Amino acid sequence: MTGVPEEVAVTSRRNTTLKVIKGALAGGPSPARRRLVTRPVPRPAEPIEQVLERLDREPVAEPAAAGDLKVVGDPVGVEDPPDPDDKAAGTDTEADPKAKDADATAAGDGGRAEAAPGTPGRGRALTALLVVLLAAALAAAGVYGHRWYVDRATDQARGDAVAAARQAAVNFVSVSAASVDRDLQRITAGATGDFKDEFTRGQAQVRTAVVENKVQSQGMVLRAGLVSGDRRHAVVLVAVDATVKNVKAPDGRPSHYRIQLDLVRDKDSGDWLVSKLQFVG
Repeated sequence: MTGVPEEVAVTSRRNTTLKVIKGALAGGPSPARRRLVTRPVPRPAEPIEQVLERLDREPVAEPAAAGDLKVVGDPVGVEDPPDPDDKAAGTDTEADPKAKDADATAAGDGGRAEAAPGTPGRGRALTALLVVLLAAALAAAGVYGHRWYVDRATDQARGDAVAAARQAAVNFVSVSAASVDRDLQRITAGATGDFKDEFTRGQAQVRTAVVENKVQSQGMVLRAGLVSGDRRHAVVLVAVDATVKNVKAPDGRPSHYRIQLDLVRDKDSGDWLVSKLQFVG
C-alpha cells in the first residue's frame, strides 16, 4: 500500500523468544549455575490492508436509542452560578413557596389551569345567556299579556254591544201616548248614522200616530245573540215580545218581533249606538 511505513508492513509467521544466559561470556567456559530467562518478542503489527478488509466485513451495529444514551462526564450535583438578574426576578417566588408550588403545578398540567371552570370568560358567557333567556321570557310574557288584554277587551266590548242591543230593542217597541216625547227621545239618544237620520225625519209622523191611536206598547226581550263583532262594530239579533193596546184593541194583543241591530261604538263616550235597525221575521 502506497504511503504506509515499511516498519508496519513487517510480518512474522510465529513468535520467537530469545534465550539469555546470565553471566556467560562468548567463547568462555560454561558457568556452574545457569538460569534461563524467556522474554516475549512483540508481535509484528497487522498490515493496514488486512485491518481495513476486516473492518469492511464486520456487521454495522444499530444506532443506540436516544433514551439509552448517557452524557459522559456531566457533573452531578453542580449548579450553574446564579445570575443576578434571575435572582432579582425570582425573589418573590422564593419568598412564597406556595406560589412556587402553584407555578410548578400549572407547568406540569400543561396550562390546564388557564381553562379551569369559573374563569371570567365563562362567567360572562353564562351572564349573557341568562340575559338572553330573561329577555325572551319578558318578550313572551309581553306578547301573551297583550293578547290576553286584547281578547279580554274584545269579549267585554261584545258583551256591552249585546246589552246595548237588548235595551235599544226594548226602547223601540215600548211607546205610550202618555209619554210619547220622552219615549221618542230615548230612541233618538241611542241611535247614530243612517238610522238616526231616518228616525229623526219621521219622528213627527210617529208621534202623531201614537197619540191619535192611543197606543200603549210594552216590550220584553226573550233572547239576544251576537252575530259578529269586535271592539268597534257588532251585529246583534234580538227576539222581543210586546203587548200592544190601541183604540182597535183596548184589551191588548201580543206581538212577537225579531230585530237585527247594527251597532257602532262611539269614539268619545264609548257607548254602543244603533246605526241600523230592521225587522227580520
